[in-house]
Amino acid sequence: MPPSRRAVALVVPVAGFLLGFLDFVWIKWVPFPFAELGNSTATWAVAAFALGWWIRSGAVRAAVAASVLLIVAVPSYYLAATLLQGDDLAVIWALTSFVWMAFGVVAGVVFGVAGIWARTDGWRRVVGTALPVAVFVEEALRFALKSGSYPGAWWNVAIDLGLAVLLVALIGRSARVRLLAAAVALPLAAAGALTFAAVAGS
Repeated sequence: MPPSRRAVALVVPVAGFLLGFLDFVWIKWVPFPFAELGNSTATWAVAAFALGWWIRSGAVRAAVAASVLLIVAVPSYYLAATLLQGDDLAVIWALTSFVWMAFGVVAGVVFGVAGIWARTDGWRRVVGTALPVAVFVEEALRFALKSGSYPGAWWNVAIDLGLAVLLVALIGRSARVRLLAAAVALPLAAAGALTFAAVAGS
């Protein structure tokens, strides 16, 4: 049974605050190589997916809720940096913060809807399952490409690929869906890597 609108309205801002705040805590105190999971766009994308999965139905509601989740997480992250590390609070309303919030809207729409699709049938289930897998594969590609200048990058490649395998196993409801989702995740990851490179280089 899908959660009520009131439940979603109560859970989303709290979850967004915890995502941002605990993400900074994770980065600051969890040792290498697992600390990189905090400094990971894939982790936040999968959080949006998980929210859509929990909502179960209603693509628009899932997209809005996941977007709000990620928007709230951004200032929460910077608040944690202020309280725990002494960073300048003004970063919360700096341009960088609003840029990350804008990316959060895009990711929230894509991955919130993916969480809904992963519970449906046909090609939507395959794509919905593939998307959270693809973001970890894409991140593994980025670590692999900078392995020459980043000691220990291969640890992060292994962790990201391990999480990708775990996700496809957990989300896919049959061997057929898992195989198709893994196949679809590869070109999605390549497209994501190209997009990330284009945005980072612009």
